[in-house]
Amino acid sequence: MEWDAVVNAILSFIIPGLGQGINGYKKKGIIMFVIYVILRIGFFLLGLGIIGHIIIGIYSLYAAYDAYKTY
Repeated sequence: MEWDAVVNAILSFIIPGLGQGINGYKKKGIIMFVIYVILRIGFFLLGLGIIGHIIIGIYSLYAAYDAYKTY
């Protein structure tokens, strides 16, 4: 059971929202994924470089933490 929570957290770190969807929170997972895509596109268009990567990394860590806690 604990191992499943870790796997969902890893999946959600790679693709934010995936772990939430697997945990049964499909709407939350879709919203988190859409936010991730908007951040990716926005930072690419704005050309924020390293700052954009740091913000996306922080968001991915939050998604992983949330997937672990909501298991």
